[in-house]
Amino acid sequence: MAFQGASSSSLSPSPHRWTYDVFLNFRGEDTRKGFTAHLHDALCRKNINTYIDYKLPRGEEISEELLKAIESSRISIVVLSKKYASSTWCLDELIKILECKNTKHQKVLPVFYDVSPAEVRHQRESFGEALAKLKDRLKDEMKVQRWKKALKEVTTLSGFTLEDRNEPEIIQEIVREVLKSTNVKYLNVDKHLVGMQSRVQDIHKKLRSVGMNDTTRILGIFGIGGVGKTTLAKEIYNSFIDQFEYSCFLANVRETSQRENGLIQLQNTLLCEILGDWSLKVINDDEGMHLIKQMLGNKKVLLALDDVDELLQVKKLLRDRDWLGDWLGLGSLIIVTTRNERLLTNYNVHLQYEMKELNHNEALRLFCWNAFKKEEPNQGFAELTENFLQYAGGLPLALEVLGAYLYEREEIQVWEDALEKYKRNPPNDIQDKLRISYDGLEESEKNIFLDIACFFARAREEYVTNILNGCGFFPHLGIQILREKCLITIDEYGRVNMHDLLKVMGKEIVRKKSEKNPGKRTRLWFHEDVRYVLEQNKGTNKIEGMLIDLPKKDLIHLSPGAFEEMEMLRVLINRNAHFSEPPNYFSNELRVLDFYNYHGSSLPSNFNGKNLVDLRMTMCKLKSLGDKFKNFQNLKFLILEHCHFLKRIPDTSGLPNLEELNIRQCDRLVEVDQSIGSHSKLFLLAIDNCPKLNSFPSSLNSRSLFNLFVECCESLVSFPEIGLETKYLAYITWSFTGIKELPHSIGNRTQVDHLRLEGNKNITCPKLTDYLRLPSLPPSKLDSSTFTNCFSELIELSLSYNNFVILPGWIDRFVHLWELHLCYCKNLKKIEKLPPNIKVVNVSGCSSLESFPEVSKRFEFNTSNLSELHSIDLSGCSKMLVNVGSHVAAILRPPLVLNVGSYAAILRPPLKWCGNSCGLVFPGNKIPNWFSHCKETSNSCSRDTFIEVELLNPIKGILTCVVFTSHYDFPSILITVNYDGRCLGTIRRSYFLKGSDHVWLAFYNLEPFTAAKGSLQIRFEWDSNRILFKHCGVHMVHKDEKNAKRKRDDDDEEYYSMDDNLEDGDED
Repeated sequence: MAFQGASSSSLSPSPHRWTYDVFLNFRGEDTRKGFTAHLHDALCRKNINTYIDYKLPRGEEISEELLKAIESSRISIVVLSKKYASSTWCLDELIKILECKNTKHQKVLPVFYDVSPAEVRHQRESFGEALAKLKDRLKDEMKVQRWKKALKEVTTLSGFTLEDRNEPEIIQEIVREVLKSTNVKYLNVDKHLVGMQSRVQDIHKKLRSVGMNDTTRILGIFGIGGVGKTTLAKEIYNSFIDQFEYSCFLANVRETSQRENGLIQLQNTLLCEILGDWSLKVINDDEGMHLIKQMLGNKKVLLALDDVDELLQVKKLLRDRDWLGDWLGLGSLIIVTTRNERLLTNYNVHLQYEMKELNHNEALRLFCWNAFKKEEPNQGFAELTENFLQYAGGLPLALEVLGAYLYEREEIQVWEDALEKYKRNPPNDIQDKLRISYDGLEESEKNIFLDIACFFARAREEYVTNILNGCGFFPHLGIQILREKCLITIDEYGRVNMHDLLKVMGKEIVRKKSEKNPGKRTRLWFHEDVRYVLEQNKGTNKIEGMLIDLPKKDLIHLSPGAFEEMEMLRVLINRNAHFSEPPNYFSNELRVLDFYNYHGSSLPSNFNGKNLVDLRMTMCKLKSLGDKFKNFQNLKFLILEHCHFLKRIPDTSGLPNLEELNIRQCDRLVEVDQSIGSHSKLFLLAIDNCPKLNSFPSSLNSRSLFNLFVECCESLVSFPEIGLETKYLAYITWSFTGIKELPHSIGNRTQVDHLRLEGNKNITCPKLTDYLRLPSLPPSKLDSSTFTNCFSELIELSLSYNNFVILPGWIDRFVHLWELHLCYCKNLKKIEKLPPNIKVVNVSGCSSLESFPEVSKRFEFNTSNLSELHSIDLSGCSKMLVNVGSHVAAILRPPLVLNVGSYAAILRPPLKWCGNSCGLVFPGNKIPNWFSHCKETSNSCSRDTFIEVELLNPIKGILTCVVFTSHYDFPSILITVNYDGRCLGTIRRSYFLKGSDHVWLAFYNLEPFTAAKGSLQIRFEWDSNRILFKHCGVHMVHKDEKNAKRKRDDDDEEYYSMDDNLEDGDED
């Protein structure tokens, strides 16, 4: 090329494929029969689809046909000749061409035929004269200025000048340049892709978020094997390839690099694909790195590196990240796919995208297309289809493989057999793909993976780390590596999750180590194998872990000495098996002993427990923990449930690492040793339902204690003193006990933010006010300011099941309080005030409550100053009269955003700190009159119903209402919001009192979704055995709906009153 203009760094996806390869823009009088005719002929001989207009212009306006031809062409060649500027047609075409360059990212190649770029740029000589004549003739200064601007802009683009060169030479050069762009090698992708469009759009948004000054964009796509990373990379690559002269998709980088001279082969492929010169040969990888930099320097490149698993592979192809912008051209885009998130971090890839599994609806469509060649299952196969979807867990590879295998297999028994077979032995196509990441792990990391797959999936990360650390597997690093390689995930609750197919793969790896003899495998979990080993005494020292989980509770006839050969057993978990006799031997290598129904009165005499980290005994006949209990020096978790013969927890001073003591329903337990109060590492101390417990540590001095939970211990009459060292105690539950007073030391606990004092009928306390009318409490000893100062940081306060009559006004001093629970305070009549930042109030079961002004202020008149209050449960408060204004939607509007698939719905799920609180619940039997869509359920046996709502005008969201009667405590109602068959979100309510009719209101904020048209489907589901579901309603909350403050007007249809009759609304 004769000169180079500025290149653009902008990047956005190409909108469509092109109708024409080239559009020719030229002045017919100058070049039609000469240069342009020869150029057109040369392009056609190379099968380049070229648009040329042979018609002479018959007016001043450019035709619609030409406008469409320009828009539909990949490249425009502008032939600028002497008389070019004298044609308004040519100039209008040029403006349109440059517009398409900017909006559709078309390529423009200017050709300066018998004129110089300077002559065009500065509008001198023939160009200046022609424009002056047009200005005089048209009398349109603005149009002429647009033409001048366009002529100036086209000279800044890379183009061709004829100068002293002959025409055939320059024509061939133009054709070669065109071929670089028209010979675009689009990558083949399945035409029946599901769920890909939304993911492509997400990445386009991510790429657009990068500043224009960035020299090179690097996008990293990571995720589990078989999730569709390569397919997504191909879609992104195809969407941008039109904008790059140089492009290459390097597939199978991991596999190729493992071959002899594999990296050299990759370097050769990269150079040859981009440059089109297959004569280039790289001798060694260092030379290849130099050649790549030399040959690709300053070129705008689109490059994809697919399935990378080592940082070295990227460096040998792209050099160090810090140097990348120094040699690649402005606007280059690099796409890297990998299973290893850490690799992207190490290469400093800032644009990272995690490829997630398909959601349920996407998975259903993909599976059905492969299994039935349509998007829904055949009749009679719906349930089996759901079973296969659950097995595949949204993994596209599994959905395609399984669906293809089942295609045209129309016997239900075949499907059932296939499912059972694959649950134990997944297809090789899936297994081999998933195993790649496992094979790249170190030995300790493989052990961590297999332990999680067999025993610890869904357990808390902290717990798993403690157990595996006790096994010497270095889990702090190992778990992080498994997460980075997408073999596990850690959810928002801190649980370790593993895809079901990865768990099956891990178990299959263990099984194949000894296919015929389960006793020689490292881990056992399948109930038939476990039973065989224990009943036939086939255990060996190969076994490191055993999970006993029978299909139902059953008896195992334990062979004498069945455990004696398992000297290396680290993990023993019995979920539900009964044994013919208690085991007489436990390995001293045990880190986890989690045993159900242990019939021995003490642990086996050989067991020293020195390595034990977790001891859990459930439904056991232990009378004591044995003499060696004091030597369990590594024990962190001690959980005893339903141990009905256990009378005391002995001296625990020999357990320096104890972090959790949890005792439940040990109904003969009398004593917990004083030593438990002094454990420096104790985090949780929980005693529940131990009615005979009367001896408890008199003081707690554990500096790590965070959660103290004591409940339903009626014989416990004293609350321990809280020592000054207990600085981190945040949760206190002391309910349904026999205590008579709270200790003065509790006043020092300003850091407590959750306090539950429920059902302590005998309590007297100088820290509570006389408004809390507890028995035997002399008014002269009351001091409200002391109580509020002591617990100034409270977030949650529960005083349920108590006898006071009035909730005092000083409750508003708890400025940090979010939740207030006063359930079943049956003498409570009045609630005067609430804390200023309160969010949730639960007064369910307060049958005497008759005055609660904030309910009217907030939900009827909208005059309350409590801007955070969004949830009140008044179920069972039969004396409360509740009126609801139509502004209630704004009050119930939640702060959480739930992203589901490609949609975002802001719903009100039960928050972590809200328990089951959700919206507004109160006694009543009618849907508010102002609800626009109402439905009555006529069949008492039905379990669900639907309301469909058209999306016509912009809306904020929807308000849902349910009228029901509960026959039992703790029933549940589930509401699901769907759009076009896709679930936007769900909300569940499961804490209603049985008895009379109640109304439940909840709001769904859909503002991120308002651009959608069509209809929303709102599904209501319930347990017909526990609930009589009477009415449901949906009200659309429009954007222009104002939350005006109203005066009370019983006749105003914008209000809901318990006394109103149900207005006959639209029956949907």
